[in-house]
Amino acid sequence: MDTFRNKKNLWTLYEKEVPHSRFCDPACGVSPAEKLSPEHLQLLRNAFTCSKAGLETQEHKLKGSNRGTSEERGLPFEEFWDVLKSVIGPNIEDTWCKRFFYEVDISCTGQIKWQQLCSYLLLEYTERQRASNPTAALLEAQPQIRHCSHNKREPTVRVVALSHPPPLRYISVSKGGQITAWNSSLHTLKTLGLAGDPTEEVANTRRFRGWTTDAVYMGNVHKIAIATDCRDLRFVTISSNCLLEEIHLYGFRSVPTCLCYWYDVQGFHSKSLEQPPLLLLGDEKGGVHLMWFLNSSKGLFKKPSKRDKGPQRIFFQDLGEHSDMVSYQHIPSIHQEPITRVMFEPSANVIMTSSESNTTSVVFMNVSLKQEPYIWKFNQGAKCFDYNASLQLMVTGGSDRKVRLWSQYVTSSPVATLPGHHTTVLDVAIYQHVGQIFSYSRDAELRVWDISTHQCLKVLRLQFPCLQPGRIPEHGNFPFLLLSPPLPDEMQPHLVVACKDYLAVLNLSEKRRGGGGWLTDEEFRTEFKQGPYLSCALYNPTLRQVVTGHADSSVFLWDVETGRRRLYILNAHGEEVLSSMALDSSHRRLITGARNGTIKVWNLLNGLNLHKLEPVTNSEVTGLTCLHDNHLLAVGWNQCITQYSIAGDKVKSRDLKVRADMSWKSSGVHKSDILAVCQCSALSVVATASYDGEVVIWSMETQGPMLHLQRGTQARSALPVDSILFLQHRAGRKQLRNKGVLVSSQGGWLCFWSITDDNHSYGHFYAPEQPGERVLSLNSDQSKNTFLVSGDTTGSLQIWDISSFAVDIQPEATCEQPPLLLQSWRAHKRALICVEVLEVFDRLFVLTASVDGSAGLWTEDGNHVGFFGQEVTWNIADPGTYHRNTRNNLREERRTEDENMEGSDVQNQVPDPTSRDQTSQEEWCSEASSTQAGVNDHEQPQQPMYSCEDLCQTVALCYERRGLFEDIDHSNRC
Repeated sequence: MDTFRNKKNLWTLYEKEVPHSRFCDPACGVSPAEKLSPEHLQLLRNAFTCSKAGLETQEHKLKGSNRGTSEERGLPFEEFWDVLKSVIGPNIEDTWCKRFFYEVDISCTGQIKWQQLCSYLLLEYTERQRASNPTAALLEAQPQIRHCSHNKREPTVRVVALSHPPPLRYISVSKGGQITAWNSSLHTLKTLGLAGDPTEEVANTRRFRGWTTDAVYMGNVHKIAIATDCRDLRFVTISSNCLLEEIHLYGFRSVPTCLCYWYDVQGFHSKSLEQPPLLLLGDEKGGVHLMWFLNSSKGLFKKPSKRDKGPQRIFFQDLGEHSDMVSYQHIPSIHQEPITRVMFEPSANVIMTSSESNTTSVVFMNVSLKQEPYIWKFNQGAKCFDYNASLQLMVTGGSDRKVRLWSQYVTSSPVATLPGHHTTVLDVAIYQHVGQIFSYSRDAELRVWDISTHQCLKVLRLQFPCLQPGRIPEHGNFPFLLLSPPLPDEMQPHLVVACKDYLAVLNLSEKRRGGGGWLTDEEFRTEFKQGPYLSCALYNPTLRQVVTGHADSSVFLWDVETGRRRLYILNAHGEEVLSSMALDSSHRRLITGARNGTIKVWNLLNGLNLHKLEPVTNSEVTGLTCLHDNHLLAVGWNQCITQYSIAGDKVKSRDLKVRADMSWKSSGVHKSDILAVCQCSALSVVATASYDGEVVIWSMETQGPMLHLQRGTQARSALPVDSILFLQHRAGRKQLRNKGVLVSSQGGWLCFWSITDDNHSYGHFYAPEQPGERVLSLNSDQSKNTFLVSGDTTGSLQIWDISSFAVDIQPEATCEQPPLLLQSWRAHKRALICVEVLEVFDRLFVLTASVDGSAGLWTEDGNHVGFFGQEVTWNIADPGTYHRNTRNNLREERRTEDENMEGSDVQNQVPDPTSRDQTSQEEWCSEASSTQAGVNDHEQPQQPMYSCEDLCQTVALCYERRGLFEDIDHSNRC
């Protein structure tokens, strides 16, 4: 059966996803794993061992043999409680003991074994350790990328930011001397090319013929200094309406390779400068040039007596003529190789330089030269480095592909060496605000490291359009621009990365983010925000909780009695859309499926991920159902039924993997994607429904198809079956199990089916109030099956009296006559993806969940209890706390919408279901066939009257009319 599996190793889907985070309500109290000390664990182990030994002794006395063959004994709750009292103390709370017991006894066996307790604690401690590690500061999977079209395919050497005065702007300098100004959204504002040599004979051909090496922004004078390999320095003035090259300082004895600029920012704003601004230049011969601008408010250099066209040209040898404006110093031969970076630390008056020399890799030296320099030596030197004075930390990267962390005063060995990059590390940056380091290598790989743990938090391969397989892209020498707090208001920290002629912007978090855990009460209450649309929801009657799953892969657990949030899991399936959910037979575990085919099992009491299930294909999981023996069935776009056994109660590690079982004979049965699944244990059958309108009934015993149901033979009736529901009470009664026990929703029509009677169709009717809508969810009071609840794509729900409906075959004239409509109201502004009947304190309620991102609770009479997550909680036992006015508000909104749509053409485009009365009864009644008949009939008709394009357009219109699941690609459905 392994031939059904995708040939790819789909386990890697779990390895690539963003780690999940869980957050628990602090009102639940201290976690059991947090309260137990190592001494407590040793005492617990002794208690379990002694109890087990005593039981084995009694068994040996009774049996006299079978030594060593007795199974490990478990402790029931009363004995476990006594053990905890003896270990921790007699004052432990009853609720805490019960919670501890139930969290361990996840399979509801009524007892706990020592191995089971160890597995739970190991899983909890491992999860807590992972949660204590911070997550990467990057806020998106892929950055915003812009093309520097003015670079003429040359790489960007440096990007600088201009934040004062607002708004934020960027200036990029290309290798060929092209200067581009950008706004905060990376849209081009202005461009300028560096001027060429004015001595050229033909003025019209003058253009810059060298390469730029570095650039730096001089914030106090609003200029950019640009160094080139022509052994010169260009000064370009930046203003709101122009870029202007004003000064050309030429004739250096060596090529300047890197720049650094410092000025007293606080003194500049207070107009009380204590130290003049300083420009530092590192050169190709390992020396550093220092230029102090003594009167920067009046200019950088002495202005010429007469103004020529073009930039003011100053010969470097004549710099002494500007001594009243500039003070110059040269420190030669600091390195034996060209200087790759230069920085300045004003508090200690220290110059920091780096080179790719083995003997002088990094040098810290005082400007006065009166102190011995600090010299770091390591193999292949430093291509780049960054330094943070408050952390007293230096980070280096280079050709040996390693990132090293160094203490300020320890040059002999690094604090840590971080391997992982596969090519030369081009740039590093310390993000002090969250205690992380960014490193970037020549193959466009960005890594995020945690400073305290030295762990790699994230590896991101930036998808620049210029990347080509097998080729290393060209970079400038300074790819990074990090803007970190403090920043002006409304400006978010971000990282700009340059690769060839492209720029990428990655937004960063402003605070350290943990992997999850127990929050304070205030944090837990204020963290929730209305998120993306809901994709699935369900009610857990055992725990009295509502579970909602969202498109951003988050799971929320809500207390149905108050509407308060109890637990939530972020990134449950990484960044994949959560597509389906189900409960196990004990209602203690939640099973979730995602759009990429991954399936996970969670402990609902504490949010632990217990199992990861093997993906069969990387296609969407649309339905999950758990049989009574905890065998899980999964269906989806792979058109097959996949089975998993999740009955084991021993969880050895957090990454316990469960292999798929392809024993169900489902290959080739469905010809289209399966959209829904439902089981009926009383009849030992499972039903699946597909996109082409077919419902297949499967035998649990033979695991094969036993019946095919399809409404009508025409293509226009073969719309997707959105939901199916077994009426469990009817199926359990002998006098009703042959009647209409299965309800399917297809294009707004609700069809009742018998799966054992010779005539399978027991009636059908159109449920939505508006024509052309769909019913996406069905439910009933399963203890009696007196009424049926349907939720449609307008956000409305209907409650139908089915106590006597579909218990007899309806005559042809009345087969479309609906049952009595008890209640109908608009519960949400957009489509309902879940309606469920709840019984709480002997009263019936209705749960609704919508793609608008909200989930609500209603009485069976239509009174609104409230929305889950609202600021004011309710008491479900006190109707005085209900929010009754919401239903009337939604009615008024619906009435206004209907009035606005009266003159629109939308209603005319959607077929009116009432016009189908003219269609013959044979066309709309069922076509049911047994499996035996289907085996010999290989040429079944497939939609003979309408093309796939016509069908897709009709379906797409139904979905798009209410904005349902905007990202579904209907073109790939046929």
